[in-house]
Amino acid sequence: MDLSKAKICIPTSSGGHLTHMLLLEPVWSRAKDRFWVTFDKDDANTRLAGERVYHCHYPTNRNLPNLIRNTVLAFDLVRRERPDLVISSGAAVAVPFFAMGKLFGSKLVYIEVFDRIDRPTLTGRLVCRFCDAFVVQWEEQLEVYPGSVDLGSIF
Repeated sequence: MDLSKAKICIPTSSGGHLTHMLLLEPVWSRAKDRFWVTFDKDDANTRLAGERVYHCHYPTNRNLPNLIRNTVLAFDLVRRERPDLVISSGAAVAVPFFAMGKLFGSKLVYIEVFDRIDRPTLTGRLVCRFCDAFVVQWEEQLEVYPGSVDLGSIF
């Protein structure tokens, strides 16, 4: 995929997950058309100044009402924006965007977090089945996620 011609959706929690995705700037910055989906929090708003950002509902972890709200948001945004690629390292906000991305034909790339080595995260377990690429950062994670790709640490 030629990223310079691709539209990218980057759904991410704020904090560490946002930091993960910002470290991948050499990848996502090649896309002239991109948008972020994250929490309306000071850290995210400050760090994403100048980027196109949609705000999602939080808290997300194990919060069924916000999962439903974010699924409706994901359906609306993915249908309207039609991203070629959805890329994320989580957390829960990524799940509805990956599901809707799959429904609308986007390529899906998930990057498992750096600090989970020997067991899967809930988000990883939910999205690994339908990702086009599932990236891990530790060789040990290859056993946790069969079929994943170890690209090493992004730190």
